[in-house]
Amino acid sequence: MISLTRLNGTKYYLNADLIMAIEGTPDTVITLTNGTKFIVKDHPEDVVALIVEYQRMVHNPEKEWLRGE
Repeated sequence: MISLTRLNGTKYYLNADLIMAIEGTPDTVITLTNGTKFIVKDHPEDVVALIVEYQRMVHNPEKEWLRGE
């Protein structure tokens, strides 16, 4: 799960495994695999960075750099 910010400023968590596309139009639009769309304040590049960090944590949980050591 990644933490994102709605346009009204509230935070929520989204399952990163369900994201199919991210567009900057100029708001960031996230499209899920089921076609549901979310508009967020976060920039597309930041969303991608969150997804990469999430995937690293999931697939390499024993790496020291993930635990901040």
